[in-house]
Amino acid sequence: MTFVKNWLRENLKGDPILWGIVLMFGLISIAVVYSATGTLAYKKMGGNTEYYLFKHSSLIFVGLAFVWLAHKINYRYYAKLSQLALIFSVPLLIYTYLKGSNINEASRWLTIPVINQTFQPSDLAKLALISYLASILSKRQMNIESKQTLIPLFLWSGLICGLIAMSNISTGLLLFLTCILLMFIGRVPMKPIFTMIVVGAIFGTIALTLGQRMQTAISRIENFMDPKETVFQLEQSYIAIATGGVVGKGPGQSDQRNLLPHPYSDFIYAIIIEEYGMIGGAFVLFLYLAFLYRGMVAVTNSLGAFGGLLSAGLSFSLVIQAMVNMGVAVGLGPITGLPLPLLSMGGTSLIFTGISIGIILSVSRSEHEAKLQQQAAVNKPANVLSHA
Repeated sequence: MTFVKNWLRENLKGDPILWGIVLMFGLISIAVVYSATGTLAYKKMGGNTEYYLFKHSSLIFVGLAFVWLAHKINYRYYAKLSQLALIFSVPLLIYTYLKGSNINEASRWLTIPVINQTFQPSDLAKLALISYLASILSKRQMNIESKQTLIPLFLWSGLICGLIAMSNISTGLLLFLTCILLMFIGRVPMKPIFTMIVVGAIFGTIALTLGQRMQTAISRIENFMDPKETVFQLEQSYIAIATGGVVGKGPGQSDQRNLLPHPYSDFIYAIIIEEYGMIGGAFVLFLYLAFLYRGMVAVTNSLGAFGGLLSAGLSFSLVIQAMVNMGVAVGLGPITGLPLPLLSMGGTSLIFTGISIGIILSVSRSEHEAKLQQQAAVNKPANVLSHA
């Protein structure tokens, strides 16, 4: 037992509570996805439910491996990589829009040869943009209102969010809101922020006009506003939540997984409530709020502006998406098609989520080590004097 504790202490640096939250999410995800993929396995794998269990479990472990790798790297290196990743993301997003795999009437994916795994360039662009904004805001705190600071912020945010929105409106909009929030935290005055909102509205309108999802977005908003009819997905989600009750039907006992479209991704929260009840749903909500709180603890403990802004941007990005997904499942917003981060079945998205979490842990690890070094430097002269 002592060996295990020592190994964990040496290899899992950073916030231990955040590590525990991430591992808890991983275990819940494996259990719920295994249950929710029953119908999918019957249709595509002849009833072999273990196929998706092993596939998703392996992706969870790969995601945790990327958490570990990312948290071992000093977070300051990500500032140097952010602009390069942004420049690479632009042609990648354009190519995906023009030549990407078309799934559900949207070109959001590229298929990686050999391994035949789909990849969403928007995941890379989102991570790169948040890192870039945190870097620029931290470097130019003294000249935060200058054109040299604001113009790059506006252009990169509008360009990346606009390109993403052409095929994925909800992801582009949530990323734009995260950028606005990050600028506010980074002490950008309200007047430039309002200007940024106007720029975003212009880029967003262009993206909707030229993009693939304008009619889909309009129809979803109209369906949500219609007081007389409920769309099929939401109707089945309501049934799952209502029949789950307080304590739920039990693990693997969901009925609506056989009717809900994408119960293992877009509506996995409804399956969680159906099987584990309102108690299970509240516990998942608590985990996300705890994740956000620990991310903000890393912000308050950060010795530099970049680490705090980076941790805040990534934490808000994950938790806002989770809130939107859960809100859709309970009927608080129109259907978006966004997965529930850390819980939904996914591919490369789990890797980029793991990298994001690893960066947050890297901030807490690096700042903790820096404080220990400062304390050692302060105590060293005192020890020398006492020996003298």
